[in-house]
Amino acid sequence: MIQFSAISFLTVIALFCGACSPATNSSYLSRTAGAANNHIMLVRRTPPTFGFQRLAALATAYPDLGVFLGQSGDPDFLAETNKGQNRYLILYYMKTKKAFAGRTGEGRSLQVEFSGPYPITVGEARTLQGLADRSAGAGS
Repeated sequence: MIQFSAISFLTVIALFCGACSPATNSSYLSRTAGAANNHIMLVRRTPPTFGFQRLAALATAYPDLGVFLGQSGDPDFLAETNKGQNRYLILYYMKTKKAFAGRTGEGRSLQVEFSGPYPITVGEARTLQGLADRSAGAGS
């Protein structure tokens, strides 16, 4: 029989909780920035996709994004790129065929400037639908 001390037990719980909740982990954004950079990510809550986890972490780090998502809802896709100290986001909403662009502030600013909505182009729609179709096929 395995015996755990209270400290060991709390350590195990903390490790599991950190893995389940990336949005509360302050280093999650920096650890996953390379995987997200220059990529389009599917945003789905159930089961949670990398795009959803990344979006949740960004919304925690940038309150303006959290407010925007509260008003507009979750996008279907998130594209992200970093240039210098700025992070650029594109939030794609497939039902309305609209996209919004966001740019974080310089340096340590927590502000996000939004522009749009922009119509999703035919090429973008084709690319996004292909990603959605492949994701649905992978889940079967």
